[in-house]
Amino acid sequence: MAAPPETAVGPVAAKTAAGIRFDHVSVAYGDHTVLDGLDLTVEPGEVMALLGPSGSGKTTALRAVAGFVTPVSGRVLIGGRDVTALPPYKRGIGMVVQSYALFPHLRVADNVAFGLKARKVPRAEIEPRVTEALELTGMAGYARRYPRELSGGQQQRVAIARALAIRPGVLLLDEPLSALDAQLRSGMLAELTRLHRELPDVSILYVTHDQVEALTLADRIAVMDRARLRDCGTPRELYRAPRTEFTASFVGNANLLPVTAGPGDATVTFGNRELAVRGTEGVAPGAAATLCVRPHLVGLGEGPNALRGRLAELQWRGATHRLYVEVAGHRVMADVRELRTAPAVGDEVTLHFAPEDGVLLPAEAGADG
Repeated sequence: MAAPPETAVGPVAAKTAAGIRFDHVSVAYGDHTVLDGLDLTVEPGEVMALLGPSGSGKTTALRAVAGFVTPVSGRVLIGGRDVTALPPYKRGIGMVVQSYALFPHLRVADNVAFGLKARKVPRAEIEPRVTEALELTGMAGYARRYPRELSGGQQQRVAIARALAIRPGVLLLDEPLSALDAQLRSGMLAELTRLHRELPDVSILYVTHDQVEALTLADRIAVMDRARLRDCGTPRELYRAPRTEFTASFVGNANLLPVTAGPGDATVTFGNRELAVRGTEGVAPGAAATLCVRPHLVGLGEGPNALRGRLAELQWRGATHRLYVEVAGHRVMADVRELRTAPAVGDEVTLHFAPEDGVLLPAEAGADG
């Protein structure tokens, strides 16, 4: 848990919004680079999600902001101030981790007050600020309870209240929902979204490997892989028009089909089929490329860009069926509304998608088709 800032006055949110700047930050342990030249800006009041698989460097980036790791090169700035060499308690940050990190021997109110007391905030200010933070997180009625008397979701709210009580300019969230079950995660996502609306001046850096969390909460998403930043944009941009195969596959499910750019400006060849796409700018005629089509944009039955193949697998998912269809040696996914009469595995079926729903990406060396 990051220590509170040196001063803590004003409303729950910081008086002046403080953004975060990674200025070509690299972190290494011996000869192993775990964060490689990260150049990224979190605007004041913005929620930035760092999304990526384990080992991608996202948690290291957050720890560099917190002051728990020291970059071997580059600078970390908060609110325009270089904090690279400052200890955590001088950075004006709050931090919430997945394990809650509550003190089991302290009641809820005392847990929330801990950072304030550590900063020697006047005693007369502590109680109203604890009350304010608990009310903001919906935990005002639990002030006298111990952590063991709370559910996982309630404990996480207390951890968030403790971080907010110090009135940070920057809030760091490290996989804060990963220890919760699916229903609690959904509820906490809604709570975090509400908190963001009520604390518009607090910049939030949110580390997660869960694409749903990132798409739901973030203003922008930074996609990390192998210690490097691979892509950055709004959730809508990254989902609808990804720029790399990695982004397409990690931000939502995607069909990634190996194709060859056609001689026209909006056609590609997949197997022995010519398909229409929204455009082939940046890909030379005859060059290898990758066609990205989201499964929910693939329909069952005749239509434009018809793909005929054999149904290899059928999954019922409540409101939808997912079909896996073997086409030209590749599996194509389609998410369609629940079928009253579903085809059987082994049946010949036809899929289709609209030309504007096919995004052409440059082929990546070593990428799977």
